[in-house]
Amino acid sequence: MEKGADEKMEHDIDLSGYSIRTDLAVEAHELARQHNESDIPGVWLQADNSEPGILVTRLHVQTEEAGKTLGKLPGRYLTIEVPKLRNNDTSVEEQVTRRFTVEFGRFLKELGITEEHKALVVGLGNWNVTPDALGPMVVENLLVTRHLYTIAPETVGDGYRPVSALSPGVLGITGIETSEIVFGVVEKSKPDFVICVDALASRALHRVNTTIQISDTGIHPGSGVGNKRKAIDQETLGIPVIAIGVPTVVFASTIVNDAITYLLGHFGQSMAESKRAFNKLSMSTLPERKEPYTEEDLPDMESRKTFMGLVGSLPEEEKRQLIHEVLRPLGQDLIVTPKEVDDFIEGVSNVIATGLNRSLHRAVDEENSAAYTH
Repeated sequence: MEKGADEKMEHDIDLSGYSIRTDLAVEAHELARQHNESDIPGVWLQADNSEPGILVTRLHVQTEEAGKTLGKLPGRYLTIEVPKLRNNDTSVEEQVTRRFTVEFGRFLKELGITEEHKALVVGLGNWNVTPDALGPMVVENLLVTRHLYTIAPETVGDGYRPVSALSPGVLGITGIETSEIVFGVVEKSKPDFVICVDALASRALHRVNTTIQISDTGIHPGSGVGNKRKAIDQETLGIPVIAIGVPTVVFASTIVNDAITYLLGHFGQSMAESKRAFNKLSMSTLPERKEPYTEEDLPDMESRKTFMGLVGSLPEEEKRQLIHEVLRPLGQDLIVTPKEVDDFIEGVSNVIATGLNRSLHRAVDEENSAAYTH
C-alpha cells in the first residue's frame, strides 16, 4: 500500500467547506488534528493554564497552506477559556477582566500599536437579538474620548488616547453593508487601528458562553450564521483590524452530537466506577466528572455499539456530519442559545468593555474602571 500517498492526502484535506462550521480557531485546529493525526505544518500553538480556572491558547497560523488546512486566515489567534464564566459570578468576571486586559495589551504591543495610536471600536451585531447584541453592548460601556480632543482638549489628562465607537447595526436594519459603513467612518475619522466586537458560533457546547477569542485577521460580519459578507480587515481598510468574539450560539446538530458523546462518556465513567467498586477501591479515588469528555473517557468500540448501535461506533466527524444531514432536510438544524443568555451577554460585555478601557487608556485601572461602565 502506498503509505506516503495516503499521508499526503491526509494533509491536503481542506476543512473550509465543512458544513459544521466554527468561528473559533482552536476548534478548527482540533478538527484539523483529528484528520491529520499529527501536528499541522505552519501552525504554532501554545497553551497556558498557569492561572487556575483559565486556559489561554495562543495559535499562530503562519502560512497560507496552513490557513487552508484550518479554514482560517493566516494570523494570530488568542483564546481565553473560562468554564465558570457562564455562571454570572462577579468575582470570576473580574478575574477574566484582569487576564483579558493583560492579554489584549500584549496583543497591541505585538502589532506595534502604541499609546499614541487612535482607536475605532465597532460593535457588530443586532441589538434587537440578545445573542447577537454583544458588540453594541460593549460599545455602550466604552470610554470614548475622540470628541474631547477637539471640543475640550483641556479636560483630557495624561494616560488617555483618542477612542471613537460605532454600532452600525446589521444589513436587515440599515439596508447598508456593515463594511461600507465602517469603511466610510474610517475614511473620514482616520483612526490608526480598528477593534471589531462580534458574537460567534461554536461547534462545541462547552465553549458557548465560556470563551473569548482575539485575532488580528479581521472579521466577516454575519459569518457566524452562515451569511456571506464583505470582510472588515486590514486589506479592505488599510489599517490593522483586531477582532474580539464570544461564541453565544451553537447548531442543533452540535447539541445532538455532544449529547451522544456525553452519554457515552457517562457510560464509560460509570463502567470504570463499577470496576473500581468491584476491586474494593476507596470512593475517594473516583475521578471527578469533567467537561468535555475526551476519547479516553469513552467506552471501548464494542461497548459503544452495544449502547448506541452503529451511530456509537462512527468517528467524531462522520457522526457529526450524519446528524447534520438528517436535520437539514427537516429544517431543524437550528441555531440555539442558552436560556441564561441575557445575563451572560450583560456580564461578558462588561468584561470586554472594562478590559478595553484599561488596555486603551493607561489612566484607567482596577481602582477607577467601574466609573467608566454603566
